[in-house]
Amino acid sequence: MGINSKKVAMNLIWRFLERTGAQGVTFVVSIILARLLDPSTYGTVAIVTVIISLLQVFIDSGLGNALIQKKDSDYIDFSTVFYFNVAACSLMYIVLFISAPYIAMFYSMPDLTPVIRVLGITLIISGVKNIQQAYVSKKMMFKKFFFATLGGTIGSAFIGIVMAYQGFGVWALVAQNLFNNLVDTIILWLTVKWRPILKFSYSRLKKLFGFGSRLLVTDLLENLYNDISQLIIGKQYTSAQLAFYNKGKQFPYYVVTNINSSLKSVLFPVFSEAQDDLVYLKSITRKSIQLSNYLISPMIIGLAACAETFISCLLTDTWLPCVIYLRLFCICYLFQPIQTTNKNAIKALGKGEILLKIQLIVRCVGIALIILAIKWGIIAITLAVIFTNLFEQVLLATENKKLLQYGYVDQFVDMFPAIAMSLIMGTVVYWMQNIPAHSAIVLLLQVIVGFLIYLIESIFTKNNTFIYILSFLRKNKRK
Repeated sequence: MGINSKKVAMNLIWRFLERTGAQGVTFVVSIILARLLDPSTYGTVAIVTVIISLLQVFIDSGLGNALIQKKDSDYIDFSTVFYFNVAACSLMYIVLFISAPYIAMFYSMPDLTPVIRVLGITLIISGVKNIQQAYVSKKMMFKKFFFATLGGTIGSAFIGIVMAYQGFGVWALVAQNLFNNLVDTIILWLTVKWRPILKFSYSRLKKLFGFGSRLLVTDLLENLYNDISQLIIGKQYTSAQLAFYNKGKQFPYYVVTNINSSLKSVLFPVFSEAQDDLVYLKSITRKSIQLSNYLISPMIIGLAACAETFISCLLTDTWLPCVIYLRLFCICYLFQPIQTTNKNAIKALGKGEILLKIQLIVRCVGIALIILAIKWGIIAITLAVIFTNLFEQVLLATENKKLLQYGYVDQFVDMFPAIAMSLIMGTVVYWMQNIPAHSAIVLLLQVIVGFLIYLIESIFTKNNTFIYILSFLRKNKRK
């Protein structure tokens, strides 16, 4: 294979640093804003964000991934997709602008109209940024993402906090989102030397769309399903209840995104390069699941164990109703490495039709379960979401068993050591919440003790992934 393992590792480190830095800043800002803004404000923005994220799929999925997956994509391919994206995004924004009053009327929230119209500008910005992102991923230049993402995140954090302190309410969150996307795009545009050329090929677009359209429909179904619960909660319940649900989902999502998106963005182009060598593809698929699970399991289970202390200390007792959702979504995200890695492997093999078939099955089942769960309350809706995600993971792993001889049982066996160690650690951390001390002190002790227990377990059991990480760090330190 012509894949440089050191290059892969360094790009993975840069991508992880970028995601960790960005999510770290976002995490701190979300805590500050949650203390300054009431839950209903968060609920209002959550509805708008869901609507825009659905439209965002048309930009981020499909053609961008098709450019990465295509081995010989050139300047004409990238320029063609760039012009198409900008035109499509502009059209989507016009539709969203016109539809804004009707969306606000549907949710009986007239204040939504200007929020939708302003926040919707991120669609046009993303249309410009998307091809730069695809180019960076294709060329394995993830260091570029680090500076772009961090610049936008830090700048938007400052603006969001200042506006919240000044009493701008929902517009603090709108400005934060808009500024983040704008600065991220500008920095990426200045640091990445790719520029579109004055060429557009309809035949190239048609060929790319052949692969990209399947991924587009697949991701659209996935995002529609993921967001439909929030749309339903926003319609059937109060903005505050939506905010509790959204915040409970958000924290475990932060943890998983830092690691999972790093592996996903770096390994997809690597998987695409390895698509002709199934033995090697199986090897890196397995290593990806082991590594991501080893890092995700202790953080997710630890977060579930100290959830009450965590929320009370960082967000105040006002947000305690979100604890139940946080713990439930921790179960959901614990097995995310299986879902993400299997998808990457299947996409890299050009089997978009398999993903589409799975999405159709899973989303039909999921939407049916959510509709049935509405009358039983938000917790029932959450359980429906969790069951559907686990069902999807089994289907993806089953398909990968056919393609790579690496099925769900084998994948779970690879994940079990880290999950078992994390459960032991989580049990200790959970009972520590009874320590008679200030919540900040208890939380700090829970984090320290949890880390030490997991480290000792890894050393004592001679965990293979732990040894691999140590070996990798030692090699790079010597170099």
